[in-house]
Amino acid sequence: MTSTPVRIGLIGAGRIGASHADVIARRVPEATLVAVADPRPGVAADLAEPLGARGETYVEAVLTSDDIDAVVIAASSVAHSELIVAAAQAGKHVFSEKPAGMTLAEIDAARTATATAGVAFQVGFNRRFAREFVAAHEAIVAGRLGSVRQLRSLTRDPGRGPSDPDVVPPWTIFTQTLIHDFDTLNWLNPGARAVDVVATADSLTAPGHPTLLDHANVVIRYDNGAIATAEASFAATYGYDVRGEVLGSEGMVTMGEGAQSSLRLHNADGRVAATSHSDTDLLIDAYTGEFAEFAQAVQQGRAPSVTGDDAFAAFAIAQACIDSMASGARAAVAQGVSA
Repeated sequence: MTSTPVRIGLIGAGRIGASHADVIARRVPEATLVAVADPRPGVAADLAEPLGARGETYVEAVLTSDDIDAVVIAASSVAHSELIVAAAQAGKHVFSEKPAGMTLAEIDAARTATATAGVAFQVGFNRRFAREFVAAHEAIVAGRLGSVRQLRSLTRDPGRGPSDPDVVPPWTIFTQTLIHDFDTLNWLNPGARAVDVVATADSLTAPGHPTLLDHANVVIRYDNGAIATAEASFAATYGYDVRGEVLGSEGMVTMGEGAQSSLRLHNADGRVAATSHSDTDLLIDAYTGEFAEFAQAVQQGRAPSVTGDDAFAAFAIAQACIDSMASGARAAVAQGVSA
């Protein structure tokens, strides 16, 4: 156990990587940003140097560096599992953005590699660190709602939909967007296991597009009898919207409304609230909290509160959604990797 700041190397300097670099460097005293790696010439240095870190063009420079204890992976999702395995084999603790892989087998390989190496492994399910969601979880665990019966989670991205539907990978709404909601629902129904799903999705911003799905609704059944719904949209003109609700036998809790503050303007146009238009705006404190948790887990030599098992469980629901869409019927949620 140590109180020395965890020395972090960030892999990926895109939109979310840039936000993570700033959060780690400026908002997490338990961590120090040492380096940023990105293959695009000059991009890593441009991000890192104003934050007191160095830029690297090659991932290997981060993985082999003696002055780095842990890596934060914010590269393309298709590279997550490979990078997690490589980091673990290099003896680095690992924080990976979701999903931890693009198949259940990839995620299983990632959690196996980190367990074998004995390094901390955390996945970026940020909603677990948002204040209202944390309070809701605590109320549920304390039994204040009684038995969990119905749950709801939604994510709506700001704007009018993808500017180029052709660049959105198939099934993104399940594997990249609703993956947060699936983890949130699992977390808010502690001890329960998702059994099966029915998924409905379509392209409503580009009707008839062969692969784009920009609106989706999913119904999940759990083994404790609870029924959950997850909803996503890529086109919320009013801003970034993240909400949740849990109904129990003895009460209900709701969380999230997308407002920047409790301020409300009342005038001739009605009651107006300013809304957030990005995840890094609405959830900045949650991002800070998840990196603080990761650094503290490394310092204390313990497992983080969000694990590879959680990553597997959430992606298993996403995969069941894909199976449901393909069959047009209810699909089972896998509990392990098929032989």
